[in-house]
Amino acid sequence: MADSIRAALADAARRFSFSATPRLDAELLMAHALAVERDALLLGDLSAPAPPGFALLVERRLRHEPVAFLTGTRGFWTIDLHVEPGVLVPRADSETLIEAAVARFGDRGPRSIIDLGTGSGALLLAALAQWPEARGIGVDASPHAVRVATLNAQRLGMTERARIVTGGWAGEGGPHDLLLCNPPYVATGADLPAEVRDHEPASALLAGEDGLDDYRAIAPLLRGQLAPGGVACIEIGSDQGGSAADLFRAQGLDVAVRQDLGGRDRCLVVTT
Repeated sequence: MADSIRAALADAARRFSFSATPRLDAELLMAHALAVERDALLLGDLSAPAPPGFALLVERRLRHEPVAFLTGTRGFWTIDLHVEPGVLVPRADSETLIEAAVARFGDRGPRSIIDLGTGSGALLLAALAQWPEARGIGVDASPHAVRVATLNAQRLGMTERARIVTGGWAGEGGPHDLLLCNPPYVATGADLPAEVRDHEPASALLAGEDGLDDYRAIAPLLRGQLAPGGVACIEIGSDQGGSAADLFRAQGLDVAVRQDLGGRDRCLVVTT
């Protein structure tokens, strides 16, 4: 006889000791196996038998596959995104960029947005959800990421407002009121968790010996992409508040550093 949902959840959470959120991981995988939302799972009959597909999901998670790749979805800001291997899993820390933009623009919002290195489209589509009158462009060098971001724009009903294109840090010209960017910023050779190192694209993570290579490329290209009064919100590693900011200040740009909810440096707020 199959274990109950309650027992299967407890066992999976115990086995996921490598995770920072073992119980949450187990609940998300169980909800996916049952094809229900997590809230419905928690309010449902936990004494019912666990679905057969849950055991396979547990085994894959034990090989450190990200939960988002196992379920195919990830919540970010106010939207849910499709994610898959080949694109970076959106992190809650990256919401700091949207918070910085909201602090800058309030309800008025930017009219034109560009997201450099858009990946799944998380930052661009979250900003467009925040400001329904805005339009934006997502740019990524990876054709695979362009496909995933395009799919997310379609799923969210934003194809009239979001254009996803292949390109680099030079973007699509400009100027734009808001530039969003989460570039690679991990130093080559850094010790990464297995689920990141083995399952997420290195091209979206690694940026040279000091983790600053992409900031060096972006800084000289930034001014021409910002409209008067515009702002760039650029993600950084928690130890890069000084080193990354200096690269933009060297271009004559004004830089403030915004912290995430954990109190760590996370976002450069750059203006001309």
